[in-house]
Amino acid sequence: PLLDHPGFPSAMTDPAKQRHHRRRVVIVYLLFKKTQRYLPPVLRGLIGLLLVLLGFVGFLPIVGFWMIPLGLAVMATDIPPLKRWVRRRIHFHRRRSDQLR
Repeated sequence: PLLDHPGFPSAMTDPAKQRHHRRRVVIVYLLFKKTQRYLPPVLRGLIGLLLVLLGFVGFLPIVGFWMIPLGLAVMATDIPPLKRWVRRRIHFHRRRSDQLR
């Protein structure tokens, strides 16, 4: 496949991609913590739903398909099994990005 080609830069070895990955992980982690701490559950649910709905029109400028998982993560802060899953995923990506440094 194309990804196995010797001239194709891998995401794991490209330092710029590693920095961007780390920055995305940190932003999602901080958003997860701040929304859990400062917003009431009803408002978190509405914001999460709005992000998911706007994600479905991701082909338009400014909004994008990236809003769907972000909205699900915001809504997951009130559902204990999903909250644990999101927390594990965030910590996994934080560990992975630390290993890439």
